[in-house]
Amino acid sequence: MFSYLKAATVAIFTLISFSFAQDVTLTIDGTSLNYESTEDIYGFQFDHDGCAQGASGGDAAAAGFTISTSTGVVLAFSFSGSFISAGSGTLIDLGGDCSTLSGFVFAGENAAPLDVELSDGGGDDGGGSDADHVVEVSSND
Repeated sequence: MFSYLKAATVAIFTLISFSFAQDVTLTIDGTSLNYESTEDIYGFQFDHDGCAQGASGGDAAAAGFTISTSTGVVLAFSFSGSFISAGSGTLIDLGGDCSTLSGFVFAGENAAPLDVELSDGGGDDGGGSDADHVVEVSSND
């Protein structure tokens, strides 16, 4: 009985920890939109307040993504099926200082949706860095 209870408790804690994990965490540092991802990224889209009309470069360009920008949306994906490997780096250069990013849609393998969080870049010590920005985030959950 004790063994069953112990196994059930471990299973519940594991399930809960996976439920709150983010696949992709984003931070803004100057004009760079940086990422840390536990999953490969096959494409992404987000809304902006007009600040990212010149978005380009970063690991998205290095992976061969087609990057399309408009007055309010950035869209990036690959026609050849290439992807940005799990890890961290600069996802894209926003081309300007952005105060509002929202509507994040990130896709993994086989168009599986990825959970995304935009962090302010601060550490656990309550401090921050030059990367801190006030950013409104909305989720497509």
